[in-house]
Amino acid sequence: MAALTTTSVFDLPGNLSAKAAPALIAADEQHFAAVSESLERSVAELSEQLDAHLTSPGGVGRAAMERDVQVRRLTGRLRTLRRFGLDLCLGRIVTADGAEPVYIGRLGLTDPSGRRLLVDWRSPAAEPFFAATHAEPMGLASRRRYRWSGGRIGDYWDEVFTAEGLQGHAALDDQSAFLASLGGSRSSRMRDVLGTLQSDQDAVIRAGSRGALVVDGGPGTGKTVVALHRTAHLLYSDPRLGHRKGGVLFVGPHQPYLAYVADVLPSLGEEGVRTCTVRDLVAEGAGAPEESDPEVARLKSSAQLVRAIETAVRFYEDPPTEPMTVTTPWSDVRLTADDWAEAFRAPGPGTPHNEARDVIWDELVTLLLDQQDEGVPPEQFRRVLRQDRELVQALNRAWPLLEPADLVGDLWSVPAYLRLCAPWLERTDVRRLQRAAPQAWTVSDLPLLDAARQRLGDPQASRLRRRHEAAVAAERERMAGVIENVVAADADGEGAVTMLRGRDLQDSLIDESALPGAEPDLLAGPFAHVVVDEAQELTDAEWQMLLLRCPSRSFTIVGDRAQARHGFMESWQERLERVGLDRVEVASLSVNYRTPQEVMAVAEPAIREALPDANVPTSVRGSGVPVTYGAVAELGSVLDAWLAEHAEGVACVIGAPGFAERPRVRSLTPGLSKGLEFDLVVLVDPESFGTGIEGAVDRYVAMTRATQRLVVLRS
Repeated sequence: MAALTTTSVFDLPGNLSAKAAPALIAADEQHFAAVSESLERSVAELSEQLDAHLTSPGGVGRAAMERDVQVRRLTGRLRTLRRFGLDLCLGRIVTADGAEPVYIGRLGLTDPSGRRLLVDWRSPAAEPFFAATHAEPMGLASRRRYRWSGGRIGDYWDEVFTAEGLQGHAALDDQSAFLASLGGSRSSRMRDVLGTLQSDQDAVIRAGSRGALVVDGGPGTGKTVVALHRTAHLLYSDPRLGHRKGGVLFVGPHQPYLAYVADVLPSLGEEGVRTCTVRDLVAEGAGAPEESDPEVARLKSSAQLVRAIETAVRFYEDPPTEPMTVTTPWSDVRLTADDWAEAFRAPGPGTPHNEARDVIWDELVTLLLDQQDEGVPPEQFRRVLRQDRELVQALNRAWPLLEPADLVGDLWSVPAYLRLCAPWLERTDVRRLQRAAPQAWTVSDLPLLDAARQRLGDPQASRLRRRHEAAVAAERERMAGVIENVVAADADGEGAVTMLRGRDLQDSLIDESALPGAEPDLLAGPFAHVVVDEAQELTDAEWQMLLLRCPSRSFTIVGDRAQARHGFMESWQERLERVGLDRVEVASLSVNYRTPQEVMAVAEPAIREALPDANVPTSVRGSGVPVTYGAVAELGSVLDAWLAEHAEGVACVIGAPGFAERPRVRSLTPGLSKGLEFDLVVLVDPESFGTGIEGAVDRYVAMTRATQRLVVLRS
């Protein structure tokens, strides 16, 4: 936690000495003293509460769950308070009605009397701090933003919206806090930008979560910033999205991106959001290469082919049409075709195929047991049927347990099966999709594997269920023995001790969570809301993977059609309605806060050559550093000179696969640089990125990663 001291919170450099006038900062100093005291008290109280929860008995069932929730909540808030300190405060607003200033913070904070010291940035009361403009001041007289460094204020920026806002209480300058933050050095992790969020970004962050909201904008417009801050805001403001009500899944384009943004949500007070790439949704994704044949990739990108998995599974759900006789120690019973059909109808809608098999078996047992005389022990009857080889084999043939990999692999190795499941495919397409190693998975196979896994469920579910039931039965039997001993030791055999014989009470004594069971898939969903960054790259098939995990169809979709490597000729509405989203709104960001004008002057022609109507944003600042050009042989000297000149910041070499990374210098492909930003970008042989839309997009993406300087080297 940043140190809380009695020295001045303000540490303004000499050139900003005018801003240190007591009339400008005395009220802030007094307020920060109260914040400091409240923070120390809050940390002490939260630490005490956390210790109490950690040392209390864990309990079982719901009690254990409630305890874990409280521990996570207290730990998260403590971590945020200790991570920041006074720099929890972002700024203040003064309303035109003359009321006391309202200070905006990363978290809400009150003093012992209940006075609000900090208002949570996500609350409606904080909205004017981000959204007020001179055209729409939202009742403000003035607004102040702080720029923190090392736990102290190194600069602040005032804006006034009324004449009364001046009156000796505002220091007007050239928006130094905002512009300085744009030109500041980058690091290996993205920072949150709460202190400098702009009104166009804040409007998107605070938009509702019903349906799908598309955040469309070119490079540097803050799409990723908006997506992350919107995630934190939704979890705070929308009661439907809490972690215990589905939570939020955040999907990024690649692992370097996820590592880059990993600190942002925790810094905003949210640590329970699941983050992943599309590859991570399927176990086979980690090592899957790209599809080598573009035509095969195109065929597999179809949502229609993903939906063919349903037909592929139903092929294995065919009830027997011939009757059979089942012999038991009590009598022979008849199982008719109608009985089989009735049993096959027993699983409810949406029951995975492999799990439905147990439901069918239970229904068969019930149907056969109903034909027996009264008095036949149900559990013993069930065990007898389990040992009836003919009956078990009949069910195995009619409703076999299936592995997702086998099901999808059969599509690529049995042409007749693929034609049956996807009759719209041309014969040439069927032949093209066949391959010698059917389970040599590629990225294009992942949506089909995911659909198969979702539709089939765990093929081991039945075995695990029986194992779990056996463990519960054994534990119940052991508990019954213990209870009998306790009751026998009771002197009169009456009173509360005899209640232990009740089944409900016995069951409550058994901790089923400690018994064998399947490990949950934390990315399987369902999630209440899904955020997708760089969404322009997703195929229709990949969209099906996300729709399966979000039944509410509540999405935040972030992207730029001009950065789609394979082209994006439709509108967002057309694309998303085609894949299954019917409530789509689009919010556009058109101001480039990141990329200097000097770089955009070179990047814009590079993309317009291939996409004349590309949504190229307007940069708000210049770096004063022109784009420079040279030979590939100069790569080492360019980096050495930059590192010597800049003690902070991160550089990236894009387009030199053999280049060895060094401290503060990354080496990436254009694709893996997407979503990231660097102080210096060195582009190596950009013409080698290819021709057409793919080459143009790769060059455009690579150039616009630069926040200060771009160097282009050619062989």
